[in-house]
Amino acid sequence: MISYETSQNMISLLSIGNLRSERVFLTAALGRVLAEDIIADSDYPLYPTSAMDGYAILHSDLGEFDSLEIWGDNPAGADEVGGVMSGMCIKTFTGSLMPQGADTLIPIENVRVEESQIIIEKPVPRGFAVRPIAESYREGEILIPRGTTLGFAQIGVLAGINRVMIRVAQRPRVAVIATGSEILDVGETMRHAGQIRSSNSYTLQSLVQQLGGEPLQMGIVGDDKNDIMERFEEALRSSDIVVSTGGVSVGDYDFVKHIVPKLGAEVIFKGVNIKPGQHVMVAQRGSKFIVSLPGFAYSSTVTFILYAAPLIARMLGVANPYDVIEATLKVPFAKRSNKSEFTACNLTFEDGRYWVDFEGKKTGSSAILTNLLGNSGLMICGEEDGDLEAGTLVRVIKL
Repeated sequence: MISYETSQNMISLLSIGNLRSERVFLTAALGRVLAEDIIADSDYPLYPTSAMDGYAILHSDLGEFDSLEIWGDNPAGADEVGGVMSGMCIKTFTGSLMPQGADTLIPIENVRVEESQIIIEKPVPRGFAVRPIAESYREGEILIPRGTTLGFAQIGVLAGINRVMIRVAQRPRVAVIATGSEILDVGETMRHAGQIRSSNSYTLQSLVQQLGGEPLQMGIVGDDKNDIMERFEEALRSSDIVVSTGGVSVGDYDFVKHIVPKLGAEVIFKGVNIKPGQHVMVAQRGSKFIVSLPGFAYSSTVTFILYAAPLIARMLGVANPYDVIEATLKVPFAKRSNKSEFTACNLTFEDGRYWVDFEGKKTGSSAILTNLLGNSGLMICGEEDGDLEAGTLVRVIKL
């Protein structure tokens, strides 16, 4: 078996072709991955602008006059904006352009109005409540870099610069196939104790969606070589990545590992020195990829995160699907093998750093998906690592 580090390097070197993109309306862009840099085409604001309701004045007048004459109103959006001279002011509202000559806005709360004058009760510093030119951004500034997943703030900025259509990465289509005659779909009636629910299909579909891909549920296929081959062919025709669960181990009915090469796919690697999921297989046929995962729920989830997620991210133009952070062990950790291990842990942030513990996490087989409930991460231990003491710094995949 190859090492985890070698397998990750091999994944990173796979050719996925050029980034495919499409233009979508701003209203449909939430959650999509940006395929272009968004660059400001002008300063914003273009002119000094009021940040509060108040009176536009010359700051130098505050030292000379106790009161100023009001020379009219300046509502937001006004076509014409007057000018200010010494001894006078113009009532100006939030979002209005500052009158010519005015360098300061004194808030309504700081003055008393008597007939056509304001009485200054509390002075303010020069430039108070005035948005300067280019306060938000300057012409030519990259506001949102490509590869960004668009959230509410990005949508608001795009609307503010009048972008109707946005170029985003096309969602890679990811087909999900569950293999095994023992697998029973959600909603089906269990007929005997040898059947198990198909949680993998739904777990992996959710992961694909969270990562920005488009999942295709290909259903369950029993342990029949011809049926499996037909389902894989169908999946390859309609998707960019085929993810399967089950059939890659060493059992008599583990057919997937034999069928994938017969599909004309080149096996990139089969078997990695990791726990869980050592029998994971990655293959490529033309521009399509096949990622065949073990059948146990925790194992298939972890190996999807390690091997399918990076391919999805690269097709979207995203550098890393998950952050790998440094955290401190709260408790000792006993390593179980000489493999690279990925252990479900509780991840908390206290006193300015991340901490790891295993309270409530069960030990046993690689079927315990409930270990990923809560604020969980995957703690990484390398092949050469042994038991770890409390206080040790460890790497954690932040989920």
